[in-house]
Order: sequence, then structure tokens, then C-alpha cells
Amino acid sequence: MNDRTCIVTRRQAGPDELIRFVLGPDKAVVPDLKRNLPGRGCWVTADREHVDKAAKKGLFAKAFKAQVTVPADLGGMVDRLLAKAALGALGLARKAGAVGLGATKVEAAVRSGAALLVLHAAEASADGLRKIAQARRATAHAGGPEIRAYKLFSEQELGLALGGTNVIHAAVLAGDAGRSAEKRMVALDRYRGGSPDELAMFAAIAGGNEAAEDME
Repeated sequence: MNDRTCIVTRRQAGPDELIRFVLGPDKAVVPDLKRNLPGRGCWVTADREHVDKAAKKGLFAKAFKAQVTVPADLGGMVDRLLAKAALGALGLARKAGAVGLGATKVEAAVRSGAALLVLHAAEASADGLRKIAQARRATAHAGGPEIRAYKLFSEQELGLALGGTNVIHAAVLAGDAGRSAEKRMVALDRYRGGSPDELAMFAAIAGGNEAAEDME
């Protein structure tokens, strides 16, 4: 139980790749995202699929060797907690001056390499997404950082976190506060299944760069 081994896959992994769960006083399974709650814990691969599987197959009872109560929507509960943590970190990054708002500022932060990541509201238009994606590709092609983009929140959620309205595009910038927000965005994205389009785009860029080097 002390090993960081997923109770679903039986594979060991680092703490950032797993979610810790403990038992509350009422024997209910409780997610421990900060990994600091007292008591024995068990670990599940940090995505919705594995959390749902652990709940459905009764694996928490086996892991704790006890009768336990699993919340009806444990997977959704974890998602909401991860989203709350990500939005809270984003708000702190904004107060620290580590967030740029608006398509123009986001594009400039991307092209300068200052952006750690880009956030798009769910309502973002195809045109706005395309322009910023072009800037990200150009930066990566030029040997700059591969700046990922995430569409994790609605316009309203971003606006509430960032103290503004009509927040469609935002860039999280380098610095301690920005990196803290980045870590939580990555965790939420992983939990929700990742961004395969993002991975495919940068894989294509990497392949194109390798082909160009081979021709030299």
C-alpha cells in the first residue's frame, strides 16, 4: 500500500502520474490530490478512465481490505477538484502578472517564446484558434519551445478565475506562479484524456525538422 502502484493496472509510477485516495472517518473513499491526508492510501492512474474502473470493479475495497463507500460519481468529483485547483492556480498567476489576455497578447507571448501554454475558452472561434496555432507552429519550427494549447474551460469559468469578462484566449507566462498553473492544467488535461491533436501537431513538426536535417 505504501508503494505508488496503481490498483487498476498494478504498475508503479511517479506521484504526478497517480492520484492518491484515502478513507474518511465514515469509510468513504476520498481523493487526496495534495497527497497530505492522514491514513493509509491507495493509488490510481491519474485519468478518468482508471478512476471509474477502480470504482466500478470494487478495487478500493480490495486495496484497503475493508468495507468502503465509493461516491456515486467519484470520477466526476475528481474532475471538479482538479478543475478548481487549476482555476485557482490560474487566478494566482494572473495576480502575479503571469497571464496575458486577448488574442493579440497571446500571439505575441507565443512568438516571443514567453508563453508556457495557451488556454482557449470552449467558445473560441475557429479563426482565433487557427491564428494562434499558426504562431505556435512557427515558434516551434524556428527552434523555439513547443507551446501547448488547452481547451479546458468555458468563457465564464476563465472570466471568473481571471477577474474579467469575455476571456476567450489567455497565455500563461514563465515564472513560479505560471509554472504552478501549468502543472495543474497538465494534470486536468491528462485526467480528461489528453490532447491528441496537440501531440499529433508537434509530432508532425518534429518529423518535419528531422527530415529537413536529413536533407542538409
